[in-house]
Amino acid sequence: MAILHRVPYTKPALTFEQQLEHLQARGLEVTSPVRAIATLASISYYRLSGYWYPMRQRAPGGEVLNEFEPGATFDSAVGLYEFDRQLRLLVLDAIERVEVALRTVVTYHLGHRYGALGHENATNFHPRFEHAAWLAKLHDEVERSQDAFVTHYQRTYEGFPALPIWMVTEVMSLGSLSRLVRGLKPNDKRDVTAGFNLHPKRLEDWLHVLTYVRNVCAHHSRLWNRELAIRPDVKGGAEWLPPVTPRNDRIFYTLLMLRHLQRCSGNGDEWAKACEALLDPVTSIDRWRIAMGFPNEWLSHPVWMGATR
Repeated sequence: MAILHRVPYTKPALTFEQQLEHLQARGLEVTSPVRAIATLASISYYRLSGYWYPMRQRAPGGEVLNEFEPGATFDSAVGLYEFDRQLRLLVLDAIERVEVALRTVVTYHLGHRYGALGHENATNFHPRFEHAAWLAKLHDEVERSQDAFVTHYQRTYEGFPALPIWMVTEVMSLGSLSRLVRGLKPNDKRDVTAGFNLHPKRLEDWLHVLTYVRNVCAHHSRLWNRELAIRPDVKGGAEWLPPVTPRNDRIFYTLLMLRHLQRCSGNGDEWAKACEALLDPVTSIDRWRIAMGFPNEWLSHPVWMGATR
């Protein structure tokens, strides 16, 4: 491994006016300095830098330069930021719908097969599932809950923090829900995942990805052109593979996953229309469409349209 030569960090904090002057000196066009300073005061230079970064010039070897491309504007960067904010809200909305549907299926199945507290018993899960660690995390989530029904249960019944499955699925995190599904016995897993028209292993994989994406959105992090650190396995028919679906590490693949999962739970058409209205202006610009992993004719994509195997 090469030895890095590190240097002290010496950059000073800049006033909003100095920040704007710095951007203009590097070639970023600013229509209204007053409005731009107000924007920097409400959003922050560093957060916005992720949206003007793609507008910086590149050297012939690909190195990113400090100067901006001709025609790059402050308003364009802010427009991308606002687009990304709306995109995160739509993704969170879809994940919530999928999560609620999955919680319902898990609750119904486990409650009827193993009883109210069957999830507390390790023998009801796969032998290799780390049930004790999962249950300890779940009990911690229950104890941190401020929901009135949790407080009422604690005051009324013995055994707290063990809650009936139909209560505990309301307070467990998406990560705990994902691990629960992964730890089910094969027959239980097939029953739980059957309604989503996916192989159990694939649903497990998708839930892992959606937990990560949800965290990105919940922390207001940039999503639109992010290279996903946790990405789904490339499986399925041709509609999930290049060139129909160019890549699996960008947001388009996640949107397809959410479209499929919502359709299987009987909703998502209005969500899809909202996505199309938001995405159409941005995907009409080739560089931004490619940055998000969208194919050219994405509106007719078989998964998006529902013509999947």
